[in-house]
Amino acid sequence: MIEKIDISGSNFKVEESFKKYVEKRIGKLDRYLPRQNRKDVVAKVVVTEVNRDHGNKYELSVSLNVPGGKVLAAKDEASNIFAGIDIIEAKLTGQIRRFKTENTNYDKKGFLKRILKK
Repeated sequence: MIEKIDISGSNFKVEESFKKYVEKRIGKLDRYLPRQNRKDVVAKVVVTEVNRDHGNKYELSVSLNVPGGKVLAAKDEASNIFAGIDIIEAKLTGQIRRFKTENTNYDKKGFLKRILKK
């Protein structure tokens, strides 16, 4: 579970139910991270209410600061903030998986090097 989640709102009052939902959905993204990076991840969630002619919308942006100076970010606009968090969770899941495959050494014992030398 990601322990450090900062939730803030611009033109929006963040309620307790929304905080719990964000902690549940964004907090579980650490299961996709490499084990050595799980403890130091910091998540920042910003919700902005935008008044439009045809109704109010919410701009949601989430950034994950992963150790090593990498920042994974996703942004979405939705009429329902809970649905927006679900969409952002799916976007971040793909980014985290890509990050993990780029940074994980699958050749632990030099197996590929021995095969390629022959």
